[in-house]
Amino acid sequence: MNIKLNELFLNNTGIIESIECCEKLKSRLFDLGIVLGTPITPLFRSIFNDPTAYLVRNSIIAIRKNDSDNIFVSYSPNNHI
Repeated sequence: MNIKLNELFLNNTGIIESIECCEKLKSRLFDLGIVLGTPITPLFRSIFNDPTAYLVRNSIIAIRKNDSDNIFVSYSPNNHI
């Protein structure tokens, strides 16, 4: 099932399927290792639920909710870190 990245529950891993945003942001995300086919796991959210820290390629990256709304992942309920 495909869902928005910000809908992924903490400690569940999704696989990046598509990124639908402006080219400038997409280029920045690619630079951070957020590319198609990459596993990504939300680790924790700030007090106000924005931003969220994600584990991507052995790095922890914070992404704002309005940016993670444009990243879609495939998710299986059995995927955990």
